[in-house]
Amino acid sequence: MTAAPIICHAQDAARSTLRGSSDEAETETETEEIVVTATRLPIPEDESPASITVLETEELEQRQVRRVADALREVPGLSIVQTGTPGQLTSLFTRGLRSQHTQVLLDGIPLNQGLAGLFNFADLTLDNLDRIEVVRGPQSTLYGPRALAGVVQIFTRRGSGPPTGSFTVEGGSFETLRGSFAGQGSFGNVDYSVGLSGLTTENERPNNEYRNESGVANIGWSPNEKLRIGSLFTYSLSDAGNPNTIFTPRPIDNLLTERWLVGPRVDFKPVEWWDHQLIVSYDHERQVNDPSESFVGPTRALFKRFTLDYQNNVRAASWLTLTSGLFYSQIDAEQERPFISQDFGPLPTLLTDETEQTGAFVQASVTPFAGLNLVAGGRFDHFNQFGDVWTYRVAGSYLIAATDTRVHSSIATGFSPPTPQDKIFGNNPDLEPERNRGFDIGVDQRFCEQRVQVGATYFHNRLSNVIGFNGLFETLNLGAARTQGLELEARVTPLPELTFTGSYTYLEAEKTDEQDISQPEGARLPRRPRHEGYISASYLWFGKLRTTAAAKFVSAREEINFGGPNTDIEDYAFVNIAAEYEVNKNLSVFGRIENLTDEEYSEVFGFPNLGRGAYGGVSVRF
Repeated sequence: MTAAPIICHAQDAARSTLRGSSDEAETETETEEIVVTATRLPIPEDESPASITVLETEELEQRQVRRVADALREVPGLSIVQTGTPGQLTSLFTRGLRSQHTQVLLDGIPLNQGLAGLFNFADLTLDNLDRIEVVRGPQSTLYGPRALAGVVQIFTRRGSGPPTGSFTVEGGSFETLRGSFAGQGSFGNVDYSVGLSGLTTENERPNNEYRNESGVANIGWSPNEKLRIGSLFTYSLSDAGNPNTIFTPRPIDNLLTERWLVGPRVDFKPVEWWDHQLIVSYDHERQVNDPSESFVGPTRALFKRFTLDYQNNVRAASWLTLTSGLFYSQIDAEQERPFISQDFGPLPTLLTDETEQTGAFVQASVTPFAGLNLVAGGRFDHFNQFGDVWTYRVAGSYLIAATDTRVHSSIATGFSPPTPQDKIFGNNPDLEPERNRGFDIGVDQRFCEQRVQVGATYFHNRLSNVIGFNGLFETLNLGAARTQGLELEARVTPLPELTFTGSYTYLEAEKTDEQDISQPEGARLPRRPRHEGYISASYLWFGKLRTTAAAKFVSAREEINFGGPNTDIEDYAFVNIAAEYEVNKNLSVFGRIENLTDEEYSEVFGFPNLGRGAYGGVSVRF
């Protein structure tokens, strides 16, 4: 189920935004932070019963972060794994679980695509985005398949007021050039926001060039305060050279990916205590791969999905809200392999998979007294291929007002259906969903009038029915795994102009079965670091110059090496610095250095990331 209310978010503290001379100031006072992903209801963040992190795109832009993947590197419990340089496959692991176990949403619309069922973050930019909400822990009761480990929901901007916009141009190392446009506003009852960008870079290795063009628009019509009819539109076209590993380079290998999405929606609130959301979406992904050396040869993959999502919220009493909804999805995935070798017997040249899903869920949110929020829900899903799946979730939080302490905990089940890749290439159409039972418990503490905020959460997941290999070129439900660990995060604002943030994750991720031959029982799951940390600092000098610095550390990991012992991937750390100077309220100049120490590292063994790079540009606002 995926639906997002109209309500956006805000922040507690008053914030000063300086434009023009240092004597001019606009003070923007914002209200309490509101989140929606944890319960599908707009609630204050300090009442959330889930482990949640909110990333504000305003702060990300101050650090000159351009991609969602790079923004997520600072969130505890998440590991971003990029297969080399920007433009290559970029996966997300939540709390040590698989990349296809995290549901990614854009304004309530599911984005997980492709034959592997995961979302590739390589091409997703921050264009026209308002904020990112990350909810960790099983969320299948609210969001269905792929939410076994958690949910990343991305919200676009909602236009209002007189038209405003900006143009940005930047360039730098590796023959990089990027341009973008953002605009938003409203005309009468029509609101709009739009973001466009284009990027070209050669990266470092031969056949490593990357081109990306993308656009996001959110348009709506509100004839009155009770109704909004709108639609989301997205398009992206990327073209990436694939140099392969440094051990087996490919001088000619290319992947072109085209994606587009249309998501009409209706938000209707006929009375104060009852509201509805309906989203109808269609998205399409096309991939063309032209490798120089391959047993399969050039391929073309198509992924098409239609979804219908309805949600209604009934505020039955001041202390009780009932949320329910219906969901339908139809997915068609196929791959054409017209040149596959037939030397080893007849092999298909067209692989297809069709999945239909219907689901329904109900959730009760209870606030019996101030500070206590209890949530319980259940969900039923039916699939045309493997039948029925039931999930549940129980969660709660308690805010101790006297000490400004929030305690939260949850226990839930989740599931992830077999992917088209599992069924097609594993020679087994009868696979069952992977399942998880997970729980967490955490505490958030604020001091010094909220200038110091710290949080700690312990989590535990027990994964069963994992799809794995049996040594006979088949995939079966024969695996099991366990992940557990500790997430820490902190935010300190000793001065209005100075902010420190930090996060740390300790993760144990262990394979607990002996049937799946990919790894022995007790082995650590691949590409899951035991230690991962992030820290940043930002300071505004004289209301004109903002400087930021951020550092990331990832401990050693293991990589599966079929036929031999696992390969170790060394730990790494990199530092990024950035600065932006506001010439006046309409003009800024900026620059940054990424990987300041020129660290040589790989997130995937044999696929090196970029070395030190310097970039600079100018932004014009109107």
